[in-house]
Amino acid sequence: MRIDWTAGAGRMKRGNMNYRNDKAGNPVSVLGYGCMRFSRSGGSPDLAKAEKEILAAVERGVNYFDTAYIYPGSEALLGEVLARNGIRDQVKIATKLPQYLINKPGAIDRYFEEQKKRLQTDHIDYYLMHMLTDVGAWKKLEKLGIREWIQKKKASGEIGQIGFSFHGNTAMFLQILEAYDWDFCQIQYNYLDEVSQAGRAGLQAAAAKGIPVIIMEPLRGGKLVDMLPDKARELIARDPKGRTAAELAFRWLWDQPEVTCVLSGMNSLEMVEENCRIASEVCVGEFTGEDQALIGQIREAINEKIKVPCTGCGYCMPCPQGVDIPGAFRCYNTMYMESKKAGRHEYFQVVSLRKEPAFPSQCVACGKCEKHCPQHIRIIEELKQADKALRPLPYRIAAGVAGKFLRF
Repeated sequence: MRIDWTAGAGRMKRGNMNYRNDKAGNPVSVLGYGCMRFSRSGGSPDLAKAEKEILAAVERGVNYFDTAYIYPGSEALLGEVLARNGIRDQVKIATKLPQYLINKPGAIDRYFEEQKKRLQTDHIDYYLMHMLTDVGAWKKLEKLGIREWIQKKKASGEIGQIGFSFHGNTAMFLQILEAYDWDFCQIQYNYLDEVSQAGRAGLQAAAAKGIPVIIMEPLRGGKLVDMLPDKARELIARDPKGRTAAELAFRWLWDQPEVTCVLSGMNSLEMVEENCRIASEVCVGEFTGEDQALIGQIREAINEKIKVPCTGCGYCMPCPQGVDIPGAFRCYNTMYMESKKAGRHEYFQVVSLRKEPAFPSQCVACGKCEKHCPQHIRIIEELKQADKALRPLPYRIAAGVAGKFLRF
């Protein structure tokens, strides 16, 4: 399978896929494949299933694949699929240096070489400093020689373009943006995060400098689809254009010319087909005043219900005490976005019915999770509230009995 790129009217196309250019003028599919959420089987990513989904995406024109060193099994799976199907040269790989693990200059090369080995490639097309939250993290890398290292790797062809992924506030994003001559950047951005994190202000600042922007968490870890309150669902159901929750969120992003590529953690063929269909139809400026008003109403309906702005990214894990932090917050939010019964029932199933306990009450307030949370959630305090809500006395008794049975 070989992609035949043809130019036309300021964008590139394969079939019906839309493309926007990177800083060097290369075409990047507006839909990127986020490789953090592959389906899992037996504790590892499901290679056979993911392979079908990746190939289906490539066949439909997706050429940007985003992974990271700390995504369990993700780099190795992507490398295996691309190598054994002979399509490495037809796609662009984006992966990330775990800068938060680096304290010595030699570690930079060590991680990079391991990543190339996992990905079965001799070069990385787009390489990011992973999860910069403040300019101090970049200054630390500078002291370790990161500027010279990047220059060397670019000169050898081992790195195509250099960027950073960001979780923090707008002011800090703007500082990092000015700290280096970046080729691209990656931010969390969706209609709920329009004025938080880097936000629209950060998006536009990057675009003003000619820096392409890759979007992560466009659906907030699926919450803009799977955990919408009834009022929001009703608003979407009445959309005269018949768009789904995911389609509205994606189209809101692609309507903005500053957005280069939107990542989606696709883990079903149906999801790949649907997202590629939407990506083939979008164009800048298609959103009407009525569309913007609908998004505003949906946003208000969601904000009325949400308790904790957790995306389920898992950066807070593993907890030294075994607490399932994302699981607790997901079920806590479900209580208020759906019903108390639904949230507690899900929590009983996914957390209580475990051989090893994972309750918020096990938290010892070490603070490790809060240091790594991209959303800057007050996890320790929110876990206390979540535990009270999710485990009233009858649930505590039932969970205790179930836990003893499983351990027996």
